[in-house]
Amino acid sequence: MDQPTLQQDLVSASPARKRVLITGIAGFVGSNLVEYLLDAFPGKLAIFGITANADTPHLAAMQDHPDLTLRRLQLENAAGLNAAVAEIRPDFIFHLAAQSFVGPAISNPGLTLNTNINITLNLFEAVRQAGLAEHTRLLNAGSGDQYGFIQPENLPVREDTPFRPGNPYAVSKIAQEMLGYQYSRSYKMPIFNTRAFNHLGPRQSDQLAAGAFARQIAQAEAGQIEPVIRVGNLQARRDYTDVRDVVRAYWLALQPEIAGHSGCLPGEPYNICSGRAFSMQEILEKLIGLARLPLEVSPDPARMRPSDLPEVVGDNTRFRQATGWQPAIPLEKSLADLLDYWRSAVKAS
Repeated sequence: MDQPTLQQDLVSASPARKRVLITGIAGFVGSNLVEYLLDAFPGKLAIFGITANADTPHLAAMQDHPDLTLRRLQLENAAGLNAAVAEIRPDFIFHLAAQSFVGPAISNPGLTLNTNINITLNLFEAVRQAGLAEHTRLLNAGSGDQYGFIQPENLPVREDTPFRPGNPYAVSKIAQEMLGYQYSRSYKMPIFNTRAFNHLGPRQSDQLAAGAFARQIAQAEAGQIEPVIRVGNLQARRDYTDVRDVVRAYWLALQPEIAGHSGCLPGEPYNICSGRAFSMQEILEKLIGLARLPLEVSPDPARMRPSDLPEVVGDNTRFRQATGWQPAIPLEKSLADLLDYWRSAVKAS
């Protein structure tokens, strides 16, 4: 029996619709999560999304769905968040909201630290003050970037690898995870900490390398720029997982039992990754192979980072053993869908 059927059974076993709250619902991961839930569990979930943005193009095809309710709310607004959580009384929360880009984190570290730590604290307190501390199962989305300056002898990276954070975003995510651990122990809150490594697929921002490549190819195809792809370091190797496999993993992380698997433990960390590394050169070549015109590649000093680890690859054994999850979408499809997304975005611009 495949995983979607097993997950469907988990929801249909309950006579009442489960209530799902997603922070950061309008982002890359959040929009893919809501799309997955609406497709996998039609009519079985009441999904509530919180976004700080009035403009939500990633949700354009879903925002009128009868199972989805959107709320515009700043998570820094503790009183407003308390009221929303008390009213919704969610069974599941996916906490995806964050300032998640390394560049802005380096240029404005205080904003990133204050935002990511304080909105997480506000959310945990809202759940606790609503009397849902032992009821609501909460996904606290962390990052493989928390490991930072990984030593070659630590590859593939396991959950017990020491943190050596390389930027303020990573520091904020470590603090967010520690809050999850503390609240799970202090208040018996079922908070599940994940560390997702690089992920890609439709709706990925051009602030990340694969998205930047895809956007430039789409612009070149549309005649908006010269057929030249500007690139940074192409030798770095990274562990990539399709975002749709990542959001499926997030759903499984909150389930108490999955087809004979014990499920995840509250407060403990779990790597979400493919266990395979690809160089940026390979990513670029695969995207260029999908292009509709010949392209040149030109190094761009502005895209070079002052320090770049040669290789990052994770070990997903702990999560696989807890849930039975396996990444299912091949890299080639991830890249094809990413490029098609940017073709549509460029055409609409």
